[in-house]
Amino acid sequence: QEGMPQTLSSTSMFTPCGFSPHLHTSKEDEQGGLIFQDGNLTSASLDALIQHLIPTTDYYPEKAYIFTFLLSSRLFIEPHELLSRVCHKCIEQQRLDDPVLDKARIRKFGPKILQLLTEWTETFPYDFQEERMIGHLKDMIHRIAPCDEAYWKKMNQLLQTLNQKLATLSHGQEGIVKISAAVSDKLVAFKSKPPSIQREILSVCSDPYTLAQQLTHVELERLSHIGPEEFVQAFVHKDPLDGTKTCFSEQKKTSNLEAYVKWFNRLCYLVATEICMPAKKKQRAQVIEFFIDVARECFNIGNFNSLMAIISGMNMSPVSRLKKTWSKVKTAKFFILEHQMDPTGNFYNYRTALRGAAHRSLTAHSNREKIVIPFFSLLIKDIYFLNEGCANRLPNGHVNFEKFLELAKQVGEFITWKQVECPFEQDPNIIHYLHTAPIFTEDGLYLASYESESPENQTEKDRWKSLRSTILGKT
Repeated sequence: QEGMPQTLSSTSMFTPCGFSPHLHTSKEDEQGGLIFQDGNLTSASLDALIQHLIPTTDYYPEKAYIFTFLLSSRLFIEPHELLSRVCHKCIEQQRLDDPVLDKARIRKFGPKILQLLTEWTETFPYDFQEERMIGHLKDMIHRIAPCDEAYWKKMNQLLQTLNQKLATLSHGQEGIVKISAAVSDKLVAFKSKPPSIQREILSVCSDPYTLAQQLTHVELERLSHIGPEEFVQAFVHKDPLDGTKTCFSEQKKTSNLEAYVKWFNRLCYLVATEICMPAKKKQRAQVIEFFIDVARECFNIGNFNSLMAIISGMNMSPVSRLKKTWSKVKTAKFFILEHQMDPTGNFYNYRTALRGAAHRSLTAHSNREKIVIPFFSLLIKDIYFLNEGCANRLPNGHVNFEKFLELAKQVGEFITWKQVECPFEQDPNIIHYLHTAPIFTEDGLYLASYESESPENQTEKDRWKSLRSTILGKT
């Protein structure tokens, strides 16, 4: 099944991240249970890592460490449990249980713990959908608040910002047009009858630049909802040191990530449906050329996910078998795009183009130049192989922190890209069509394809016959 839409399965084309934990011959240093190599933290016990997260009067963890640890720690400990432990240690270390608080000391410590809580809520807001998380956060601030009035204000600001963010995210999720899975294989029956019952893409948007921009809108909107933790939670296994349960046993919190993969698949099938629908060869060729132009514009914008979906749709067998249709298409442009997204060499050409776009994004002067929308299934596969290729824990029970720095690098880059504001004006009409236009199942596509250009061999003839009877009720 060549060119079928992506799933989260692994294939032989990918190799794990390019690092091997065994190449190091350099010296190790140990500070408080943390193992460093060449100045980089490589491993530590979970307790030491938690301790390293906790601010004191004269210490605050590095931003990169906070992100890396909050991202990866959920493989070992649930966020509410982590926050609980952080709070307990702060209470102990800063003696927040003493009947008389050391105000001068707490005024040094207060801004730091507030900063940590702020960073946590800003980067991983979904963690705070849990009551327990909010409870720990309020408890911590209530303990330091008597030392400085400003801490109350800080807490209210923090909670307000968090609530707004969560409201925006959940409202946005509802606001995303629900993808219609409604399958309309029956449309094939109307194919031969003029006035077409289905509106086709060209009647909704005939300008490839506009469509590429609207696709970019959809992509950025959907990306904005994916929490960085979803990449880690997609691969949660049982932690070997905790035989009782998987973290996040109550649910896999990866719904936005899954919805995004669904959108990719829908776009593949929409492209294939639009090409197989028209009764006339000339019209089909026109639709193919239109989508080639759309794909090319997606490439120029930096929208690699829509680009790949369009190419995958065109490469599905029901479309690629339409030889007479393709003979009417100027294919040179298509081959250039296909070459860009060619999977050989672990998608070498695409990765080069992606690095170019990422570089452009860093030096960008306008939002338009900042857009980088990666081919998402490949990003997930890279993270999957990074995860599978290296152990979470070393034989001595230490957390393999080196692995998580690499993970944080990949996820961190993604976070930068998903925060880009879409510079194009939105066209609700086109966006609604992209989400709700009827699409064929694979069977429907094959039937429409055979109705357009007759079967070439016995296998195709038999398949056509059985599809006509199951879908159209004809013998």
